[in-house]
Amino acid sequence: MEKRLPPHLELYKLINQIDESGKKPTLLLHACCAPCATAVLEKLAQHFDITLFYYNPSISPKEEFIRRFDAIKSLLCHYPAIKLIEGVWENEQYLAEVSGLEKEPEGGERCLVCFLQRLRKTAELACNYDYFATTLTVSPHKNAELINKIGEQEAKVFGSEYLPSDFKKQNGYLRSIELSKQFNLYRQNYCGCKF
Repeated sequence: MEKRLPPHLELYKLINQIDESGKKPTLLLHACCAPCATAVLEKLAQHFDITLFYYNPSISPKEEFIRRFDAIKSLLCHYPAIKLIEGVWENEQYLAEVSGLEKEPEGGERCLVCFLQRLRKTAELACNYDYFATTLTVSPHKNAELINKIGEQEAKVFGSEYLPSDFKKQNGYLRSIELSKQFNLYRQNYCGCKF
């Protein structure tokens, strides 16, 4: 059995193949927020025809959900070729699915439910795209290995193709901070979940 490359190296290998082919595949990119999307868009925009999908049922309150979406729209002023899909705010569904997990620590079972919800919805919509991915792996607070595992699992369920990533590698997270300041974007101080 061939040993797999780490996700960020697997991504670079795929990008090299894409560049050699001369074709620009379509990518449905789940975005958790504008700051996380900055460095990811900078890295991927020249290689993919990207549609950003803002879908975050865990974000609470609704005003915060709207504020983050407004920041996404502000960011996309710098990337006019990127299309945007606004997902529905399904906070009640999120709360129902994490019922009993309210006291879980950051990174625990509640986060697993959150990742699964976001990636499932993205994979479901990705049937008309060559790939789907998420900006979640740019955060040093998020488990990229777990996120990639869920993405691959949901890709199999929906017959879509998941783009492996660990966008925090090679200073991705630091670059997201720099770009957020450069673009004067709203940077939240919590993941979005009220817990």
